[in-house]
Amino acid sequence: MTRWAIQALAALLAWLVLLPQAALAVNAQQITTPKGFKVWFVEDHTVPIIALNYAFRGGAAADPKDRRGLATFLSAMLDEGAGDLDSAAFQERMEELAFSMTHSAGQDWFSGSFRTLAKNRRESFRLLALALQKPRFDNKPLERIRRQLLVGLRQKLEDPEQQAWRAFRKALFGDHPYALDTDGDMRGIAAITADDLRALHRRLFARDNLIITAAGDIAADELARLVDATFGPLPAKSAMPAISAPHMPKQARQRIIRRPIPQTIILMGHEGLLRNDPDFIPAYVANFILGGGGFGSRLTEVVREKNGLAYSVYSAMFAYQKAGVFFAQAGTRNARAAQALALMRQEIRRMAKDGPTQQELDEAKRYLIGSWPLRFDSTTKIASVLMGFRQQGLGIDYINRRNDMMRALTVQDVQRGARRLLKPAQLQVVLYGNPAGMPGGKATGAAATRTPSAAGKKPASAATPAPAHAQ
Repeated sequence: MTRWAIQALAALLAWLVLLPQAALAVNAQQITTPKGFKVWFVEDHTVPIIALNYAFRGGAAADPKDRRGLATFLSAMLDEGAGDLDSAAFQERMEELAFSMTHSAGQDWFSGSFRTLAKNRRESFRLLALALQKPRFDNKPLERIRRQLLVGLRQKLEDPEQQAWRAFRKALFGDHPYALDTDGDMRGIAAITADDLRALHRRLFARDNLIITAAGDIAADELARLVDATFGPLPAKSAMPAISAPHMPKQARQRIIRRPIPQTIILMGHEGLLRNDPDFIPAYVANFILGGGGFGSRLTEVVREKNGLAYSVYSAMFAYQKAGVFFAQAGTRNARAAQALALMRQEIRRMAKDGPTQQELDEAKRYLIGSWPLRFDSTTKIASVLMGFRQQGLGIDYINRRNDMMRALTVQDVQRGARRLLKPAQLQVVLYGNPAGMPGGKATGAAATRTPSAAGKKPASAATPAPAHAQ
């Protein structure tokens, strides 16, 4: 029995245990509030929790050039005081009510998540409304958050993987905002003022660019009233600028960034498929077999298992609103970097040319279908996954359609998806380290070392972008 088959069996057994919770996912409904908000909602009274996710279209890609990091700065300030409550009083009240509220700025969306005990819902929603409608941006917490963000940016400058990703994004996107870190840069964070935050809040927080999902222990009519009270007073129209599509390179290129570190980080990739492309699902399955399926994938088998070249090697695809991306990543000893790179290229070419075998496709489908219900085994997961569906424009019925789409895939479908996705002649390759036997690059800079995370609640974002909600 292959690893995927074992994983699929484990997923099936887990699904049987969690069947009552997982089955809730098929009961998603769209409710329209009296003020016109359309909310995707799963009513679930098994656990006394309410989860709400919301997102405003417009994120870090729209940051002004001299204020890079503005959207991330705003996301860090929304629980630092609102209305008549200063930072300490607001967070003390959050603890008393045992509710959580987090925000983050991606390239295309400014996202929030809210969790509360059902018994505290009215007061918790009141505080959420206060944070979204009347944030304070007081000087003392503003300067504390600024220091934390600057510490995070300094850490990134010393983190080889973060710097490799910075170079890779530049290779893919050039001067487009997608090439930039959503956390901004030192100059931008240092320059941001409370007035800048207020101005972004006015531009971004509007009813016409807002989507909402929810799940949990609340009736639809009461949820509608709370949503209206929370979001209804926001301005009607957003003033966020439109972001153009990037022009991504069509000719292959390899860059070596030499640094005196013991490993070489390998990143390679090119333009991928947008999420609404009809071949996205076949391409996703092709990538799952190539490198997205963990220990069952070809890249892991060839690069790690057979040749011992890397502890972790994988490939993925993700979709911004204006661009899709395919990429593969590995880390290996400098002396073996050329061999690892050659094998990764080899497997990408082989999948692009021949696609999967019938056995590979059957095993991948069993795993992907069997593990699907586990995405809906908690209230918080349901609200979060529904948000991903909305952001990607998948439709509320995607929950029920998805497995049938997987079952219907043939080898020919996935071969076509692999050809559409994988373009070996367009690969942009970045090697960050000191790869042996490979000409090019310039050795500069001190040895990079990974430093501990900064203390506090505002950690730096991860180097690797989150994949699209492909499954």
